[in-house]
Amino acid sequence: MQVAVYPGSFDPCTNGHLDIITRASHMFEKVVVAVLINEKKHPVFTLEERVEMLKIATKHIENVEVVSFSGLLADFMRKNGYSVIVKGLRAVSDFEYEFQMALTNSALYDKIETVFIPSSAEFMFLSSSIVKEVAKYNGDLDALVPEELVAGIKRRFGY
Repeated sequence: MQVAVYPGSFDPCTNGHLDIITRASHMFEKVVVAVLINEKKHPVFTLEERVEMLKIATKHIENVEVVSFSGLLADFMRKNGYSVIVKGLRAVSDFEYEFQMALTNSALYDKIETVFIPSSAEFMFLSSSIVKEVAKYNGDLDALVPEELVAGIKRRFGY
């Protein structure tokens, strides 16, 4: 079975993330959305909340599983016998960083291949940081995140 891992912090999950997950689910027999603890970032949502949001957002996609992990992605891949990483790209700047990460992961575990999926045009601007900024000022989140997540995100920001 060809399994692809889509890793990220997903703080919170956006429509851009969901677009990549959905498209990857058509390319691979199974997509494992791997929510990581990134010590460089200070998440607004707990790891458990981010996992739950993704489970809610992807419940309609049968071949998607949501898990969490800590540590190196290459170690997670090796431990689980996975070899394909999916990464979404919004811009050239994303590519530079993600290409470096792809080379690093491959150096750490030589069975890893990274597949880049370009963002759909309507989501090229979208990031979790933008969602948090809009939510902070009680802005309209309807076009930014899955409908099922809007109320919970607004609650977190006191609305």
